[in-house]
Amino acid sequence: MTLTKNLGIYQQAGAPNTSNLIEDHAPLVKKIALHLMARLPASVQLDDLMQAGMIGLLEAAQRYSAGKGATFETYAGIRIRGAMVDEIRKGDWVPRSVHRNARRISAAIKIIEDRNGREAQDAEVAEELGIDLSEYHSSLADANSGRLFSLDELNESGELPLEELEASDNPLDGISAGAFQRSLAEAIEALPEKEKLVLSLYYQEELNLKEIGAVLGVSESRVSQIHSQAALRLRGRLSDWRENSDN
Repeated sequence: MTLTKNLGIYQQAGAPNTSNLIEDHAPLVKKIALHLMARLPASVQLDDLMQAGMIGLLEAAQRYSAGKGATFETYAGIRIRGAMVDEIRKGDWVPRSVHRNARRISAAIKIIEDRNGREAQDAEVAEELGIDLSEYHSSLADANSGRLFSLDELNESGELPLEELEASDNPLDGISAGAFQRSLAEAIEALPEKEKLVLSLYYQEELNLKEIGAVLGVSESRVSQIHSQAALRLRGRLSDWRENSDN
């Protein structure tokens, strides 16, 4: 389904002011879809992402309030990306073994860092897992293929909320989210310099893995490994926070 056809359908679904917001920001859907496509396997279709994104844009137009403290474009971008992530997740193209290995790596990193009081090194994680270094790097690459925008995806699942959260009637939700944001920012700041740089170039500068590799002077596959390890390191370091918040 083309963007023009999508636009006509979704305009019919909203009030006049909603339709104006949808029409003005429809190009944002394609921009976000193309950005995500650069990080996804060929099996993911652009039209599917854009259709999901248009639904996210419609919901944003219907629910947006200036009192949320963000511009509509910022708010809509979060909703559009979230709708696309949900669509990708429905496809379930990542084997369960990949998710299982990612959890094992995250747990191993946390064990080593708790034990030694410093950053876990690749060789140490591989030893903790009982595998050789090449197999560990291969597992990192697999994990990253399933979570190429892992921090975004964790945000949508509620594990690592990076973006502005929607307003809630429960003031305790805001306190909890704010506390987690601070803990996350501290955890990112404490990452090894190369991992922190990769996340910055990927999420803030919006470079793809190949472009980051050119900046760092390493291969695209190595950037993929660094990205994956950074996300899994954060997951391990913040696991105590999530467990405590559930109690």
